[in-house]
Amino acid sequence: MNGISHLTFIVRDLDRMTRFLCEGLGAREVYDSSAKNYSLSREKFFVLGGVWIAAMEGEPLAERSYQHVAFSVTESELPHYQAKLLSLGVEIRPPRSRVDGEGQSLYFYDFDNHLFELHTGSLEQRLAKYNREAA
Repeated sequence: MNGISHLTFIVRDLDRMTRFLCEGLGAREVYDSSAKNYSLSREKFFVLGGVWIAAMEGEPLAERSYQHVAFSVTESELPHYQAKLLSLGVEIRPPRSRVDGEGQSLYFYDFDNHLFELHTGSLEQRLAKYNREAA
């Protein structure tokens, strides 16, 4: 296993998802199948934080859940991203309670009920904190 290849999101409006990813999160669009579909439907590819993200036209999630994708950011970047996302009309979710030392998060939904998180901590920090709490 080498890691994650890509993430795919089914969305109603590819142009709106493009604004969300590019203007809101700083992704770079690298492909648009508008000339010829090679997959199940029209799709666009993006790169965000070194991760390949595919967005395909289709019927998105009917309901929201806590299932989400989290991207790593610095704490100083959180207000910047929050302002950009709010300017696009993105719904910011109230933060969950945190244990000191596990990092800060910004949770938000895209326009098709996918939950995203921008997180300032790491797995190593969280495990160290949980281990100290358990001791």
